[in-house]
Amino acid sequence: MPDATTLRVLLDLLPRVIVVAAVIEEDERFLVTRRQHGVHLAGMWEFPGGKIDPGETHANALRRELREELDTDVDVGALIFDVTHEYPDRAVALYFYRCRLLGMPRPLLGQEMRWVPRSELSSLGFPPADVELIKLLMKADAPRRSQDDGRR
Repeated sequence: MPDATTLRVLLDLLPRVIVVAAVIEEDERFLVTRRQHGVHLAGMWEFPGGKIDPGETHANALRRELREELDTDVDVGALIFDVTHEYPDRAVALYFYRCRLLGMPRPLLGQEMRWVPRSELSSLGFPPADVELIKLLMKADAPRRSQDDGRR
């Protein structure tokens, strides 16, 4: 077993991917999609979003990804959680933002889409990197829509 310093050096050699995701809650339910076959973490549930292109802001990446995947735009709100998770083949920095839909989502890539009640989030298979966010959202005092976002 390598010592801590060697392990850190090896982990630093992993490819790093920066990902943004939209946490969209309406009527006490969260919008989630299932990762398609043939991609990293296929079959797992996730909050919609994706990789940031070079030079792209987090907000612009979220809007682009939601248009590409779900044919809708979003208002990007506050960052509610971020984490870096090291998988065996890559390190993923995830940034989760509270978002509000500006249209009706419809899957464009053949992915499954669901609105899931807060109480059922933990029963879905989310990637390991999402575990702490799911715990946060399951709490009664989890971050919710702000009072000034027009959705009271």
